[in-house]
Amino acid sequence: MGRGLNKVQIIGHLGKDPEMRYTPSGKPVTTFTVAVGRSWNSADGERHNETEWFNVVAWGTLAEICKQYLVKGQQVYVEGRLQTRRWDDKEGVKHTSVEIVAGEMMMLGDRRDSNNTQKSKTLPARRRRARRKRNFPSSAVRDLLGFLPVPRNFAKRPCSL
Repeated sequence: MGRGLNKVQIIGHLGKDPEMRYTPSGKPVTTFTVAVGRSWNSADGERHNETEWFNVVAWGTLAEICKQYLVKGQQVYVEGRLQTRRWDDKEGVKHTSVEIVAGEMMMLGDRRDSNNTQKSKTLPARRRRARRKRNFPSSAVRDLLGFLPVPRNFAKRPCSL
């Protein structure tokens, strides 16, 4: 069987504060949920809104960062892969769960409550500046953009978002 591609990118808001635990071997793992909204107009012109909830799992250093800096309501970019877990509960009922195993996370938007503002103030100023200067999109998106044709005078054109 040949190689495939299993990559997912989402931007949404945390549904609750992240929860961190440790594996028996001491490796940190953090879980959190991200709500991603979409809207569309039906054929009759009616506006529809829908929210999809994603379970996210982060491991190692990324798990520690997520636990320390992410909070409920915060907008976040997550890039990773989909993973399906299957297990039987104590009564023998089979369960299936699909989750995103995060490989990259980027904090977006503003923090929502005063506790978050306090967390931000405790970061060293150098780290806050570095975080503000982070480039978006991710390296994967930048790689994809490399396939687009670029006009010869691209560097001379003003850029606006």
